[in-house]
Amino acid sequence: MLRILDPEQARNTILRRRSWDEIDVPQALLDGIAGIFGERLTPEEAVRRILADVRARGDEAIRDWTRRIDRVEVPRLQARPDDIAAAYQQLSEDVVQALQLAARRVEAFHRRQPAISWFHNDHEGTLGQLVRPLDRVGLYIPGGTAPLPSSVLMTAIPARVAGVAHIAIITPPQRKTGLPHPAILVAADIAGVDTVYIAGGAQAIAALAFGTETVTAVDKICGPGNIFTTLAKREVYGIVGIDGLPGPTETLVIADGEAEPNIVAADLLAQAEHDVLASAILLTPSATLARSVQAAVAAQMETLERAEIIAGAFTGNSGIVVTRDLEQAFELANAYAPEHLCLLVQDPWRYLDRVRHAGGVFLGERSFEVLGDYVAGPSHTMPTGGTARFASPVNVLDFVKIISVVGLNDTALADIGPAAEVLARAEGLTAHAAAVHKRLAADRA
Repeated sequence: MLRILDPEQARNTILRRRSWDEIDVPQALLDGIAGIFGERLTPEEAVRRILADVRARGDEAIRDWTRRIDRVEVPRLQARPDDIAAAYQQLSEDVVQALQLAARRVEAFHRRQPAISWFHNDHEGTLGQLVRPLDRVGLYIPGGTAPLPSSVLMTAIPARVAGVAHIAIITPPQRKTGLPHPAILVAADIAGVDTVYIAGGAQAIAALAFGTETVTAVDKICGPGNIFTTLAKREVYGIVGIDGLPGPTETLVIADGEAEPNIVAADLLAQAEHDVLASAILLTPSATLARSVQAAVAAQMETLERAEIIAGAFTGNSGIVVTRDLEQAFELANAYAPEHLCLLVQDPWRYLDRVRHAGGVFLGERSFEVLGDYVAGPSHTMPTGGTARFASPVNVLDFVKIISVVGLNDTALADIGPAAEVLARAEGLTAHAAAVHKRLAADRA
């Protein structure tokens, strides 16, 4: 049952910002770690051990941890062209065509994002910036209970548009074959991925960060994952760049009294089925709609294959909040800073300027989150856990860096050199000041 809360109850429970450090780790997960390691460890401790082992033993460690955690013997750690060719044969034509359609739309959207070099010339010389793509990027693609070929498109295509020289993905093996899911292999081919590595979990992140005999180390790691991959990304940050620390998925729906209860329920259910840690929240000033959505959720759940996962999500960080009015709903939404914000209200464009913090905004019943998950165009890898206050969805700018260009002349030295010398002395950096002073003195001589 999706519970109904008042705003104050919600502020202290489902609308409280979550980070990985605050998430209650299920006992079953802790028991699983103990079974694998032979002792009680936190997820952080387990991840650190795996990272250290992969750094020390390379491919052999990846195979060992894949065997112990995933219970899979992998025939190889890198997919071959014939694996990809076989994957096409295993997918229906409509799935391939849907992936191709999504790829075209994702590419078209990201080609509109500016990432340009520029130069400004005046009497003092030139200032500007160079925009350069990263050399090597590694993308983690989940492949467990719900393989996500869409995540391949949503991360690899922005990287390709940015001009990254080498794009690799790493994804868990299937238990039956030891190879990635066919849909992931096909999506990688469509997206123009250069290399597909076969590994999951913390050992996959370690391989991308440190490199092994098979896996070439990358400059940045992007992509969604579970608690182990996210904690591993946090551990290797600084050795490589990361896109962020994505947590469990979040959807927050703001609906008025005119919204269709079955549509609202369907949108909440769609996101709750991702994970028992997922968050699906409705904010509405209508108590009548709240009760109708609650009933619609219960009825629709009976027909869904992942009802057990949805039930877990609903008992955790999900619920319905009856607000004073829509104004309060937007106030709560901005404080929460959701990954996905869905506006199921009359004339949703009217309210767009009230949105300050969200990974993505979905305007109206015909512009819903599932379209964004697959085919709308923007990347569906978005900030979670309140990080939408300062972070953005994966985009072209994640895969480039900016190099400042300074080309000043004698006029600039005369104009700004004295100020630089003054500031250097104010900071007690006399060698800095001397570097300026010698040039100024030479020009005066």
